[in-house]
Amino acid sequence: MGDHEMMMPHLGTTVSSSLTEAWDTTGFTHPHRKMMMHMTFFWGHKTEVLFKGWPGSSTGMYAVALTFVFALAVLVEVFNLFSVIKPGTNKAAAGFFQTGMYAVRSGLSYMVMLAVMSFNGGVFLAAVGGHAVGFALFGSRAKKSGGS
Repeated sequence: MGDHEMMMPHLGTTVSSSLTEAWDTTGFTHPHRKMMMHMTFFWGHKTEVLFKGWPGSSTGMYAVALTFVFALAVLVEVFNLFSVIKPGTNKAAAGFFQTGMYAVRSGLSYMVMLAVMSFNGGVFLAAVGGHAVGFALFGSRAKKSGGS
């Protein structure tokens, strides 16, 4: 097998470099390029959160990213704890509205999860802090019972 061929044991075939180059452009495999991906928590502002290249290496943009993750986590708690359907509402309309709110909440929850999967310690703390603040402001018994 030459330098420009790759053995694919699960297919039992050899793939030429032209095919692997095509795969490189679509992101399936990068046989000659090493990509740094953290699989343990790390600290620092040079990370990617949710989108390729964001927030970059700027400390200011990292702070924006942390604020964004914090706000998303608070918003998840708001959607978890509020019910805006009034008694006497059409059951079909209420069901569709409730389903839509569930879909939005699930999407936001997955975005927070994906942000945490950057394995950046600051992003993790922003997510946990956002969930805690959201719960304290909108869901704790102290808030519901007037503080007593």
